[in-house]
Amino acid sequence: MKEFAKKITVLGVCSLGLGVGFGAGLGWTGSKAVFAPPVQAQSGTSKSSDEQNVIRVVKSVSPAVVLIKTESGLGTGVVIDGKQGLILTNAHVVGRSTQVGVRLKSGQQLTGKVMGAFREIDIAVVKVSSATPLPAAPLGDSDRLEVGQTTIAIGNPLGLEQTVTTGIVSAVNRRLSERQEQGFIQTDAAINPGNSGGPLLDSQGRVIGINTAVLRPDGAEGLGLAIPITVAQDYARKIIAGAQVQRTYLGIQYIGINEQLARTYQLPVTQGVLIAGLAPAGPAAQAGLKPGDILTQLNATPLNTELDFQRLLRDKKPGEILTFTVKREGRSRIVKVRLAEAR
Repeated sequence: MKEFAKKITVLGVCSLGLGVGFGAGLGWTGSKAVFAPPVQAQSGTSKSSDEQNVIRVVKSVSPAVVLIKTESGLGTGVVIDGKQGLILTNAHVVGRSTQVGVRLKSGQQLTGKVMGAFREIDIAVVKVSSATPLPAAPLGDSDRLEVGQTTIAIGNPLGLEQTVTTGIVSAVNRRLSERQEQGFIQTDAAINPGNSGGPLLDSQGRVIGINTAVLRPDGAEGLGLAIPITVAQDYARKIIAGAQVQRTYLGIQYIGINEQLARTYQLPVTQGVLIAGLAPAGPAAQAGLKPGDILTQLNATPLNTELDFQRLLRDKKPGEILTFTVKREGRSRIVKVRLAEAR
């Protein structure tokens, strides 16, 4: 177990130092396989309530799942705005292309224009023109996910269109590097080459994540990663608006405080963000923050959970000054930090 943990740690530092571009040990879920038609399932005689629900979700959402073809391979996308023809996918799926091929479940072929991509988060937006509105998938709230929830993935692994797999949320806010301030959703639903850019759904058929990569250290399976939809939406809006997208860097490792953690370590508060570590030359360390400090407010807004912290950070830009209320040794103090740009 120690050796496995060591490999994962090294992998995270090497792979995510430049954002979300994974290296050895992780396989992008893009594919170079040929087109293959979907296999039509036959109706069964009896189904459990769980099976019936998965079938309902797939029938409802699969028309919004598209196959994306570029010169370098195949991937998946999901329609998030049918009237505008907007499709969310991964930056590594579109690559450097300005146009991509888009195939709907109906078989209709369209040409998509790449509106923009934010490679550090691995998000891209593609726009297509259609005479009629496209089916769009409903979006959920990934900030409210809990470990153990049902997950359903739809995509085009190895060119096998409209492939469905199921599993659970194995972990939330999974960070693989000290420079990664936005965590992934981890799922054991099978994700393979070609699933990239496809939706990860909850049991209600709402998109909770965009499938992006899979961890395969020493042949391990069931370690799929998805970008939380709340994160993907924030960056997609900026791409659609034509805004410059920059990723900030604070230079801290942190965990959210809850009642159990506060009780175990006799912390002075039951909500907030505990600094577990600092990058020596990072903005937070230079401003005087220390391991063990508890961040309770950011610009006068309470930090009840680490997700509150992440949401607030996503709206900030490099160069902005953040004002933190900090608990240290039983006393409150104010610390101001100038954000840097992540590189």
